[in-house]
Order: sequence, then structure tokens, then C-alpha cells
Amino acid sequence: MPHGDDDAMMAVALDEARAALAHDDVPVGAVVVRDGRIIAARHNERELTRDPTAHAEILALRDASAHIGHWRLDDCTLVVTLEPCAMCAGAMVNSRLGRLVYGATDPKAGAAGSCFDLVDSALLNHRVPRTAGVLADDCGRLLVDFFRARRG
Repeated sequence: MPHGDDDAMMAVALDEARAALAHDDVPVGAVVVRDGRIIAARHNERELTRDPTAHAEILALRDASAHIGHWRLDDCTLVVTLEPCAMCAGAMVNSRLGRLVYGATDPKAGAAGSCFDLVDSALLNHRVPRTAGVLADDCGRLLVDFFRARRG
């Protein structure tokens, strides 16, 4: 995916994140792009499905693999509104993801540079190139508003 499309793809991921609000899930959205086209688009569904692994990234990676017909996603880019957690970053490494783009950083649980860096670890068998901070203010605001409303 040309890097100039990152903003446009993040806008789609933000739309997915907003869809999570309908079932009171944390508003995180993800899209997988291959050859400039979205092949998977998902949002968090942990509350909806009562599945602790139903993060937007995991669901999108599963859908992308099904679409392609194999588990290697080395020619794909995952665009997600929030920096991935350890589970999701591990899935990206294991899927041999070609590139990661994320919006807001996660200083409490981020595993793509904030708390630790699984996507670029010399200890693992694959490194995922990444671009951070794409539409970060919009991505972060959605999360802040969600958690503020829950506390209010």
C-alpha cells in the first residue's frame, strides 16, 4: 500500500471503531489492505461475543487470511486505530504481516513501541515495519471520549 493512502485507510478503520460502540466494546477498528484494496475490516467484539481474543486486529487478520486462502500476510498492511497489544502484535509477527500502521499509542499496553516492541524484536523470526501516529488525535479522542463516558 502506498504510504500516502494511510490517512484514507485510517479513516475507514475509524469508521469500524465507531461501529464497536453499538455493542459497548472499546472503539478500536482495523482494516487489512492488499494491493491498495481493503480485504478485511473489523472492530472490537469482545463484549459482543464474550471472547477475550476478539480484538479488531485478530478478527481482521483472520478475515484477510480467509480471503487470501493462506496464513501468510506478507503482502498486506494492517491499519488499526490503536497501537496493538501483545496478543495482536504476536499475531502480526506470526502472520508475517508486511506492514503495520496505527493511530494512537497505548502507553499502558502497547506492544509496538510504547511498553515493549514485539513487532520489531530481534528475538523473533519476523519483523513488521510500522508507521505510527496516523490520525492519532482522532483515534485517541474516540477512546478518551468512550472511557470518559463510562466513568461519568
